[in-house]
Amino acid sequence: MTLNERAAKLTGLAARLYLRDAALLAGRLLLSLIFLHEGATLASHFEGAAKAMAALGVGLPLFIATVALQLGAGLSIATGLLTRLGAIGLGLFCLATAMLFHTNFASQNELLHFEKDLAISGGMFVLAAAGAGRVSLDWLLAGYLRQRQRDKEMVAALLAVENQFSMEVGLPV
Repeated sequence: MTLNERAAKLTGLAARLYLRDAALLAGRLLLSLIFLHEGATLASHFEGAAKAMAALGVGLPLFIATVALQLGAGLSIATGLLTRLGAIGLGLFCLATAMLFHTNFASQNELLHFEKDLAISGGMFVLAAAGAGRVSLDWLLAGYLRQRQRDKEMVAALLAVENQFSMEVGLPV
């Protein structure tokens, strides 16, 4: 393989990796938007939203948990921090919402909401499997932790060399 062929192969690989990460970032932002918007709306109209949810049989503790999940997991996915956990949480939330609240298939609107929740849930599970990509806090945190592990291994190796040297020279350790 010539040098030009190798360069072309590396360029193609870099372009594919860039597109993958750009697609993951765009997907994360788009998926998180609905939850961040809904969570912020519920939080800013808390009293009225709590009354409306109570009419549907959702008590105050579950309503608060719903707002916290939408905002917390929505931010998790948008920033790419603990993305897989946030995606699983919202994926399960969408499944539960579909199964508990959108089962009147005689209503076209309810059927549409059911299908939408299933589709969002599927997207969340795909995101959980794929991860956040390199444009994320998960990626930065993983890099930091890898560096810390390498640093610990280097310190351990240096201490081992120092101990070995001390033993060979006869110095107290």
